[in-house]
Amino acid sequence: MNWLASNPPTVAVLLLGPLVLAAVGAVVGLVYLGIDRVLVARMQARIGPPLVQPFRDVSKLMMKESIIPAGALKWLFQFCPVMCVMGSAALLLYIPLFGQPALFEGSGDAMLIVYLLTVPSLALVAGGFASSSPYATIGAQREMVVMIGYEFPLSVTIVGIAWRVLQVTDANAFAFATMAQYPIWDLVGPLGFVGALLLLVSLVAVTPGELGRIPFDLAEAETELAGGLLVEYSGRNLALFYLGNAIRGFAVLSLVVALFFPYGIGASAGLTGAVAIAIVDGLFFLLKVLVVMFVSVALVRSAMARFKVNQASVFYLMIMTIVSLIGLLLIWADMML
Repeated sequence: MNWLASNPPTVAVLLLGPLVLAAVGAVVGLVYLGIDRVLVARMQARIGPPLVQPFRDVSKLMMKESIIPAGALKWLFQFCPVMCVMGSAALLLYIPLFGQPALFEGSGDAMLIVYLLTVPSLALVAGGFASSSPYATIGAQREMVVMIGYEFPLSVTIVGIAWRVLQVTDANAFAFATMAQYPIWDLVGPLGFVGALLLLVSLVAVTPGELGRIPFDLAEAETELAGGLLVEYSGRNLALFYLGNAIRGFAVLSLVVALFFPYGIGASAGLTGAVAIAIVDGLFFLLKVLVVMFVSVALVRSAMARFKVNQASVFYLMIMTIVSLIGLLLIWADMML
């Protein structure tokens, strides 16, 4: 039994928890952004920025003026950065973090996450259109193309895991607590293991697209669109988008861990105190997130160039969709055999 399960959240925790989680998610997300930049620089034989550079970027932007273009739809232009932060922070309320159940466990499940993941992307798209910039408009169109592409393999991956869990329990198979109780790797044989591995590959491939990182940074594409979606944003508005993307990055990486690696090591290491187990599991969770970030973001970003729009569409709508469907079929065949 973990610490949070044995200490149910009070009303005060439920009220203040979202603010605390948003702050923690922003700090951890910025730390991982710094680590990502350091790792990529080292792999490309560069010195790169210091680990604290994302914090410096945010603090500098917060002190600058937010300029609104003359032709922009002002209320929407200014609301979109707030929407991005709020949508990203909402993800943290339903995803298990630091080896503990989600703060709003029981109020939402993995399918809710699929919908919430679209909120930050929609905020970026709406902000691009609201800025009235032709560069931002093209960036918004590209963002929508990529978003449409990765939604299907993401959904198939979640449905595939939940469907297999449903065969062994009557509990809500889409709940992260149920998935943690019945990890997919413990439910499959050799054929199903290959299927689960394909689903993992599909989700890892979705991660850089979800985060707008190379090779799926089509919406920004500084060399083509001068910044794309965010070309007209500055000051505090740009800082909010920066923070929202950092929080979303942490949430998406945590989602991969929650779906495929919901294991803790505190109890198995022989620890007895609930607090000690919680600390060890929390540190182990951060290590798992770091490994997922290295494989799905840093390693890919250092080794690949930006895709074209048609290449990104084919990759997600054709290749990754087929990979995820094959993984689902292999899990089904494994159960039948």
